[in-house]
Amino acid sequence: MMPDRGSSASIDAHAVTLVWLGEGPAPAWPLGRTVSAAPRPASLAECIVKESGGSPAAWVFWSARAGTLEPERILASLSGPEDVWHAGLGLGLAGFPKAIDFIAPTWMLNRDPSPEIDATSWRLSLEACVVRSEVFRKLGGVRPEFQSLAGAGLELGHRWISRGALMRHRPSLLAVPPSKGDAGLPIEDEMRFVYYRFGRFWLRWSLWRSVLRGEARPWTARRIRRKLEGSPAPPPTQPLHLSTVSSADPAPVGARVTVLIPTVDRYPYLEKLLGQLLNQTVQPVEIVVVDQTPADRRRSDLSECFPDLPLRVFQLDQAGQCSSRNLGLEASRGDYFLLLDDDDEVPPDIVERHLRSLRRFRNEVSCGVALEDGAGPLPEAFRVLRASDVFPAGNSMVSRAALEESGLFDLAYERGARADADLGTRLYLSGQLMVLDPQVEVLHRHAPRGGLRTHGARAVTYASSRKKLLHRQIPGATELYLAKRYFSASQVREWLWLQAVATLAFRGSRVRRALKAALGLIFLPDTLQKLRRRERDADAMMAAGPRIPTFSAEARPRSAAAPDG
Repeated sequence: MMPDRGSSASIDAHAVTLVWLGEGPAPAWPLGRTVSAAPRPASLAECIVKESGGSPAAWVFWSARAGTLEPERILASLSGPEDVWHAGLGLGLAGFPKAIDFIAPTWMLNRDPSPEIDATSWRLSLEACVVRSEVFRKLGGVRPEFQSLAGAGLELGHRWISRGALMRHRPSLLAVPPSKGDAGLPIEDEMRFVYYRFGRFWLRWSLWRSVLRGEARPWTARRIRRKLEGSPAPPPTQPLHLSTVSSADPAPVGARVTVLIPTVDRYPYLEKLLGQLLNQTVQPVEIVVVDQTPADRRRSDLSECFPDLPLRVFQLDQAGQCSSRNLGLEASRGDYFLLLDDDDEVPPDIVERHLRSLRRFRNEVSCGVALEDGAGPLPEAFRVLRASDVFPAGNSMVSRAALEESGLFDLAYERGARADADLGTRLYLSGQLMVLDPQVEVLHRHAPRGGLRTHGARAVTYASSRKKLLHRQIPGATELYLAKRYFSASQVREWLWLQAVATLAFRGSRVRRALKAALGLIFLPDTLQKLRRRERDADAMMAAGPRIPTFSAEARPRSAAAPDG
């Protein structure tokens, strides 16, 4: 197990440098050096380079607008396992930069949690911020080209969280809530953020959308594009963190883990998974299988086939992805739930790896990755240990305490996609630290029947839409319901724009890409009609409201244990 970076002894043994932004004398600072910098990105970037030679353990950036600076609050943050703490949402950065809505409008982390709670947030303000020095060393510092401190901080926050820095908005940094005001980002800073974080294509797309929406004049957009494209965007950095798992680490003990597996007509896959669960390095207290196979094909001998497993089998005559998982959760005795799909294949330490992640980061949600059978390597974003923006129900561990706060699976998704994304969003918005560890992996076999295919969902996937000329991935009603539940009408419109344009995209030769684009344009009226029809269905779901069960009093286990034992 890696050493506790936040122990009081390690903090006391090194300096914590305060960078005071603005005019007037800096406050008394007993934890290390104090330096002053003008509240401009270029001045701040120069200051950081100059002071880095002193090798501080951490940095504090503060301005008079953030109010009284209290060293005890800084030390309290540094005693935690995270890398960055800030008060950006409390200082008016919620929803900025607005241009990100042209690219990732319904990205989970684009929905801000309440500024009144501790929560993951990349919307960093350099006017109230605590950073470990290793973040600067590995992920880089402030870009001096920005015009505003807010723009530089937002680019910094997005870069850091994307490359693995665990970042928390912490309102307790501020002794008194400030007057929020408005970030008021210059449009050039908005577009510089897009160019640096997403590249040239998305810069041009964002400028075009800004002009269409009346947020920028055509000649202004042209000037900004020429200026930004006149210099290269900064290169990507290496990830901040390494794996959580080491063979030298002591095995976690004491946590009561329930493995939950819903299944529909996939017995050969399920039997293989159950066989792999026999040999776990940390044994679960129970394995709960919720069998929704039609009665005429249902087996009743699973427990007899695996007498050495703590197996409990429940049967549902009406198949449903949410009702089956909720039934399993309600019936479980564990304090932690490992959620798996019935066509997963798992390593012998899958339970142990999730528990190590929970213990290292003192969190309640551990998310793994799924290697898709025949799909090739994972995308770059899923090879970085980072704050998770997904909650895969086929490879995640979550505590009972977290689910008691967020609620269980929303039954509105019973026969549609994105039930796990909805629960993940609620966990994130409740303030849970969700960590994605690419070392916690399963192999997802994509069985040809069962699962959401039982309900006719996911007939066309993102991967198939990029490989087959006639496949169009058009979001279903439940996906639109998810977007409408958590995002503004403007963000949903931008997302629908992106979905429609995505039907023209293809991977392959130039000729096949051109053919796909031509077919997409021919089918565009049909695509738009389908989107409108599914949006009406989503509106009806919104009117009916979510159906989110909670744990009953009888479902609470007799005792609870943390991963440390």
